[in-house]
Formats: sequence, C-alpha cells, structure tokens
Amino acid sequence: MSNETIDLKTRLITDFHAREAVLNGEASSEFHQKKREGLARFEKLGFPSIKHEEWKYSNVRDLISVSYDFNAESSIGLAELEDLKVPAQEANILYFVNGRYDASLSTIISPVEKITISSLAEAYKNDPAKVASFFNELTKDAEDAFTALNTAFTQDGVFIHIPDNQSVEHPIILRFVSDAREQHVGSQPRNIIWVGKNAHVKMAEAFRTLGDQRSFTNAVTEIHVAEEANVQYYKVQNESENAYHIGTTQVRMLDRSHFYAGTVTLNGKFTRNNLNIVLDGEHCDAHMYGLYFPDGSQHVDNHTVADHQKPNSESNELYKGILRDKSKGVFNGKIFVRPDAQKTNAFQSCKNIVLSPDATMNTKPQLEIFADDVKCSHGTTTGQIDEEALFYMRSRGISQPEAMSLLMFAFCADVVSQIKIDSIREYLENVITQKLASK
Repeated sequence: MSNETIDLKTRLITDFHAREAVLNGEASSEFHQKKREGLARFEKLGFPSIKHEEWKYSNVRDLISVSYDFNAESSIGLAELEDLKVPAQEANILYFVNGRYDASLSTIISPVEKITISSLAEAYKNDPAKVASFFNELTKDAEDAFTALNTAFTQDGVFIHIPDNQSVEHPIILRFVSDAREQHVGSQPRNIIWVGKNAHVKMAEAFRTLGDQRSFTNAVTEIHVAEEANVQYYKVQNESENAYHIGTTQVRMLDRSHFYAGTVTLNGKFTRNNLNIVLDGEHCDAHMYGLYFPDGSQHVDNHTVADHQKPNSESNELYKGILRDKSKGVFNGKIFVRPDAQKTNAFQSCKNIVLSPDATMNTKPQLEIFADDVKCSHGTTTGQIDEEALFYMRSRGISQPEAMSLLMFAFCADVVSQIKIDSIREYLENVITQKLASK
C-alpha cells in the first residue's frame, strides 16, 4: 500500500474522531453508532488494490493520491447551473452542491401530505428514530471500503418516503453538482428511499461538475421496495474530465414488486457503479439497463448483482458500451439463485463495441445457482462496428462518419428507450448524438 493511501486513510479516520469529539450527547445515538460501525469497517478494509478480486481491473491509486475538501463551501447560483440543466419537465427537483442540499435551488411540487421528500439532514432533525432505522440497513454487511466510508461520513443526501398506495405523479430528480472551480472537492451523499406497499415512483440521480479541479463523489443509495411497489430509477453521469465517481445502489425487493434501473455514464475520469438488487420476495421482477461511452483515458466499471432469494421471480439485464481511444471498460455481472429460489428466470447480456486498438474491455459474467428448477443465461460480446452494415449505408450515399454515428446510435437505442422520464430520455438522445458525432 502506498504512502498516499496510508496518508488519506489516516486523515479520514482522524477527521472522523475530531468531529465525534464535539458531538456531545449525539455520539450515543443509534445513527452515530451506525456511523462508528462504518468507520470500523473502513479501518479494517482499507482502500482496495488490484489484488482484491472485485477491483482487479479498477485501480484506485490515482483517485486516492490527493486530498479532497469534503466540507467545501460553494456560491453556485441558478445562472451558473443553467448549462447543467436537463430540459424542463414538471418534476420535484432537488439540488445537492458538494453533497449538501441547497433549498434555494430546489423545487418540490408533490403534496407534502402524501409523500415525504426532504434532505437527509432535515429528515433526521425531524424524526431521528425513523431515519436511523433505515440508515445502513441494506448495506450493513457490505464488504466494500467505499460504502463503509460513506456510512462513517454521512451528513446529507435525500430521504424519501412514499406511503402505501400512493402514486407520485411527478418524477423526483436529484441533481448532484460538484463545485470544483477552485479546489479538489469531495462529497459523500447518502440517499434513503422507502417505497411503501403498492406505491409508484419515478426518480433519477444526475451527477455534474463545475470547474476543472478534481472532484470525488462517493455516493450510496438505499432503496426499500415494499410489496407490489413499482420503482423506476435512473442514474446519469456526465461529469468532468477530472471527476472520480464511486456509487453504490442497494435495493431490496419484497413480494410482487417491480424495479427498473437505467445507468448511463457519458463522461468522467474514473467511474465505478455498483448496482446490487436483492429479490427477497416471490413474483418480483427486476430490470437493469446500462450504457457507457468512455474515451480518451477514461475508465468505466459496472458491477451488478441480482440476488434471487425467493421463488418465482425474474431478472433481466442488458448493458452496452462503446469504447474509444485508450479508454477502459469493466463489466462484472453476478446472478445468485439461492436454494429456496426455485422457478427463477434470470438473464444477463453485455455487448460492447471497441473502436480503437488501444481501448480495453474486461467482462466477467457470473452465475451461482443453488436451485435446480430455474432458467438462467448470461452472455457477453466485444467486437468492432458491423462492416457489412457500414458498407450497405455507404453504398447508399451516406458518409462514413454519419453512417458510423447512425449505427452506434441504433446500438444504444434499446437501452435509451427504456428510460421513461421524457426529459431525461430526450436529453440523453441529444448528448449521445453529439458525442457520437464528435469523433
């Protein structure tokens, strides 16, 4: 382990104890006890190296080689955010700048008597017992240093509660902005989503950057999906060339619930997305879609888990990537079928186009099946653009750059089409079109 790694780890642990020393009575609360457990786990695990199987192809040495200000103040206003906005749609829009909720930039339009949408800090202030009961419940056993680090340093994020039988008419869009105009900044937002029985919600997380200094986002989202609930969850990353992002989304589904996830990585220096879904009920269905476009020296790593624990459930997964220049991509998809999960259907596919001889794609699909009455499959392909299709289009008068863009956009379409929040889907279509036409 390098000196930088030891220094950053030590600085973080020292900072935790310094904060703890001024908490007074709050240090004995259930919430803080969970944070302390997170620190102990982080202390034990330390930052991962490429010797760790889960990080074999994703070296975090550069990420942790500098210090970040996790308490950086920001003076961002609406005018400065104008270029970062997704096209307008009537929605609940919450802004988090350097990990902290900014009420002056946010708009909540859903009726407060029907649902709870607030910052995590405000929710804890109003009802500490409720927030503490959900905090870290889905991630407490995770053997992941960055999740443990987030748990230890949780200060803000979002707390959403959709009561039983409520359908949220307007999407909930969480916009996380790193203000890296003046210094290296870090943020560790923690999001808790509690969706009640037979409740319905569409929500999205969007990550952007201002400035060209380094930013490090270490985000964790816990989503509790009750019986018969329906959740559509999207994550869009369009960060800077100096942005480092590690995000973990942990989901637990109960009987007859439905969960749809779409993860799109458009830009960022180093990105690691962990999407872990536990199907802890019968007749659940989970759908996971992913899309990524690394170029230059960018690195994108997607790790997914579909953990079938009860019978008669289904998961479907489709991830696609287009890699250019000297970029690197990683996909590791795991499917677990536990002994009680008979009559499980689980399908996984990862498809990639590599446009440069210097680009690298590492894929590792995994199946672990402990039941005998199941239908499971996985597959992965990595190749170049379809030369026959390209020749066909060229023969009809379409220029090579335009033909390439059209073919690659078609390659992306079956993922983008799964995004049901119109403004986000239209935004992605425009950005993808520009990105594909840029080279």
